[in-house]
Amino acid sequence: MEEIGLRWLLGQGVSLVALALCLLGFASKRDDRLFVLLLFANVAFAAQFVLFESWVAAGISALIVVRIALVRRFPRHRALMLAMLAATLAVAALTWSGPRDIPALAAGLLGSWGMFMLRGIAMRAALAVAALCWIISNVLAGSIGGTLAESLIFVTNVITIFRLRRDARLRYIQG
Repeated sequence: MEEIGLRWLLGQGVSLVALALCLLGFASKRDDRLFVLLLFANVAFAAQFVLFESWVAAGISALIVVRIALVRRFPRHRALMLAMLAATLAVAALTWSGPRDIPALAAGLLGSWGMFMLRGIAMRAALAVAALCWIISNVLAGSIGGTLAESLIFVTNVITIFRLRRDARLRYIQG
């Protein structure tokens, strides 16, 4: 019981680190800063899911680290996006445990498409939907911290979308 309790506590602690990194990233109006902070946050999310023995979510979170690094160097690269989608499907196939893995798979696929093919508001909207999938995945894994993290990420992301829209309107008005 001590081992399970310690693993659970470590998982919650790691998820709080991810929370802080994600909030800083999604609060930023700069895509490059968002990507860097998400890279480190997903290392923490992968570790959290390992601690909760949610293997599909852990594998996809680890792939997200690679995806972010690739997106920063090769934005809108369709072949790399397809490779990441295939890798996401492969990780899910190799670690699949049942229907509880569907939300993590959906988040991984949507996030790959959104990060490679979209920018600005559209990218953040796709990532907001992916965050909803991650919320479900965290609930199913039993992660209180991860659920809170993804919920706050979703809200922060939506607020940033509104800030970007407001800024675009102000630039339009100012001419």
